[in-house]
Amino acid sequence: MRKRRVSLTQHLIEEHRLSNNIPEELRLLLEVVGRACKTIGNAVGKGALGDILGSAQSENIQGEVQKKLDILSNQILLESNEWGGYLGAMASEEMETIHQISNDYPKGKYLLLFDPLDGSSNIDVNVSIGTIFSVLRAPETDENPCENDFLQPGHQQVAAGYALYGPQTLLVLTTGRGVNCFTLDREMGSWVLTHRNMQIPEDTSEYAINSSNARFWYPPVKRYVREMQEGADGPLKKNFNMRWVASMVTDMHRILNRGGIFMYPGDTRNPSQPGRIRLLYEANPMAFIVEQAGGAATDGHQRMMDIQPEKLHQRIPVFLGSKNEVERVTRYHNDN
Repeated sequence: MRKRRVSLTQHLIEEHRLSNNIPEELRLLLEVVGRACKTIGNAVGKGALGDILGSAQSENIQGEVQKKLDILSNQILLESNEWGGYLGAMASEEMETIHQISNDYPKGKYLLLFDPLDGSSNIDVNVSIGTIFSVLRAPETDENPCENDFLQPGHQQVAAGYALYGPQTLLVLTTGRGVNCFTLDREMGSWVLTHRNMQIPEDTSEYAINSSNARFWYPPVKRYVREMQEGADGPLKKNFNMRWVASMVTDMHRILNRGGIFMYPGDTRNPSQPGRIRLLYEANPMAFIVEQAGGAATDGHQRMMDIQPEKLHQRIPVFLGSKNEVERVTRYHNDN
């Protein structure tokens, strides 16, 4: 008997029938984001054949050198979502301020935030990269949304997800009722539900951190990593392996599938900049996914999704993944 295939659209419609939490405008938004990710994935797959490798000889608002594919991915997401009538405005890690919806198009009930291409330093060496996105509710006014309207704590997210462009092209999504993964059927061009209700194991023996920064870490992180490196002979009484891809989407997808803890802590290099990960474009959507999968996410001191954002491009330290290890390193920070 042929196995029943469930498309992204079918899944969203069935979820709404069960929970009444995915109205038509939100479904259309998520479908269009999914189509945009397919377009980005196709460009990624062409590589040098599509003339998208290398630097664009420009910098984004973060002061980072942009890749050609960074700019292309950002443009794809903007153009795909602008005209549908379900968005009030958009914000991107690649742009200084928000992107208002043109008056040529109707305004909608939602706000879309995205990191169009996470891990772009890996583009030219053919390592997995991805797109991260978050959906918030727009203010119920007749005025155009402003930057302050995007400064909502993570627990107010309506939906979040990421696309992973690797050996398979995947779309991982939560609307607040668990986490599901869709695989792109490249022959049919459709997202097919392949992993339901994904769960992160509470315990782990893997961690992801950029250990080249070890000399700059604060004492709680130095203590925690040292204890993991001491293995079965140390206080944690088990051996750990380190995995680090330098693409948050890739590292987090591994953790979502088999457990682990992803850490990008603050350090002493620039005390005025407490962390490296962007709260609105990366940390909050990943925290939503992680919590919906049974994991935990903090900034080392408090629940990530309770943090009140102060600015559009705010950066914070992050600790995400298997619940027991995230709670341990958070306890080390709060005891320090």
